[in-house]
Amino acid sequence: MKQYLEVGKINNTHGIKGELKMLMWCDGVDYLKQLDTLYFDESGKKPVRLLSVRQQKNQAVLKLEGVDSIEKAEQLKGRVLYCNRDDAVIDGDANYIADLIGCYVVDIDTEEEYGKIVDVVNYGSCDIYDTEQNGKHTLIPATADIVKEINTEYKVVKIKAMKGLFDEN
Repeated sequence: MKQYLEVGKINNTHGIKGELKMLMWCDGVDYLKQLDTLYFDESGKKPVRLLSVRQQKNQAVLKLEGVDSIEKAEQLKGRVLYCNRDDAVIDGDANYIADLIGCYVVDIDTEEEYGKIVDVVNYGSCDIYDTEQNGKHTLIPATADIVKEINTEYKVVKIKAMKGLFDEN
């Protein structure tokens, strides 16, 4: 499991005092508010203190230590920020996307394998697992009536396949 997880990408500046706008790849500002430190790398070797965070429309506005001018903020545009998974708490039944990617999707009744999760997307109503097997992609809604068991330690997601979810060949 990855220790340092992507939380978002800095896409613009905000004001002239060094605030940054970030596209969030995490659940939202409440998740970010748990964090004191973010990282500019996925190995945790380039830390930066998170001084404040607030929501603005669908983005976060961040204030990072040492970024106190628009010029310094401009230099950070396009950078991805990471967090240490140990610094935040998520719900007991929640999973990080980074942990789901690479999991095998298996039928809970027959043990038939439907491929590996290669991406997780969300268009509003629920997460959708993009699975790939032999070059073919299938989108699986991550709803309670389909996804029955997730074990990221063993990299397995067990599902109850609904009629029409997979082609009958």
